[in-house]
Amino acid sequence: MEYRRLGNSGLRVSVLCLGAMTFTEKGWRSAGQMSFSEIQKVVDYALDKGVNFFDTADIYAFGESEELLGKALGKKKNDVIIATKVRGVMSEDPNDRGLSRYHIFKSIDDSLKRLKRDYIDLYQVHWWDNHTPIEETLDALNDLVREGKVRYIGISDFAGWQIAKSVTLQEAKNWAKFISAQMYYSLLGRDIEFEVVPACEDLGLGILPWSPLAGGFLSGKYSREAPYPQDSRYARMERPFLRFDFEKGYFVLDELKKLAEKYNATIAQVALNWLKAKPFVSSIIIGVRNLKQLEDNLGCIDWDLSKEDVEYLDEITAPEKPYPQWFLDMFADL
Repeated sequence: MEYRRLGNSGLRVSVLCLGAMTFTEKGWRSAGQMSFSEIQKVVDYALDKGVNFFDTADIYAFGESEELLGKALGKKKNDVIIATKVRGVMSEDPNDRGLSRYHIFKSIDDSLKRLKRDYIDLYQVHWWDNHTPIEETLDALNDLVREGKVRYIGISDFAGWQIAKSVTLQEAKNWAKFISAQMYYSLLGRDIEFEVVPACEDLGLGILPWSPLAGGFLSGKYSREAPYPQDSRYARMERPFLRFDFEKGYFVLDELKKLAEKYNATIAQVALNWLKAKPFVSSIIIGVRNLKQLEDNLGCIDWDLSKEDVEYLDEITAPEKPYPQWFLDMFADL
């Protein structure tokens, strides 16, 4: 297993992180269901292969994911890095949501109880809160770090300007700083390269891609002839959660298949390898619904795409640059 620094911190995490959104026996949204015995097999296998980083959130199955992750880790839960999140609507109580000091203080205690832990290694704000001053949120997070309930803090799904504003305030106030940014990033979703990645590189945040296989689309099970296999995530969704050009997606799948044959690998492993080649990526969050999927995903660890093949995938999946990026590029060398 390869281990990388998480952003500009001294914390080292496995290059693959096991995401626990699918850890639900009751079933939640598009995550499907997993029996606890299957969850235990997945967690044990990940640990055996050197995974030391696990990601969940309070809103995943309304706490069930945190409970099942803590249960599956058992006595090893203090030997690994556990990340969770706060922000979502947890009940009908109008204060049981958002990034207010009230909700953050309540949520951290609830998450600790569910995980059966005394602290959270990485506490992440799940997305921006338009109804709470960011100063209130950052002050509350700083207090959690000073109290020892949280060791590091991170963000998820922030815009570039929101990251810059937050870290600037943290530096000015001498508050604990964000070290990571969990963002959607895949061969079919490269929007963060325009604003978020430059902000994170400049400010010292490591990128944690979620849905690296574009909601399973880049797993290899999709094709023009069978666009929605019955057991796929897209078949269970009322409407696609991720946005991309499906025709372009099928073209990319065709090219990934060629590379998979070249490397004697799977399509998913090639897609994950492309992400692994990005220097700003600290760890890739993989979500699985069974042990077979985990075994396949972890198969990307022991080999690398050539520089030429990485550049080829860069070229065929390159998104159109928006303004002002294309304008700035015109004059970058003047």
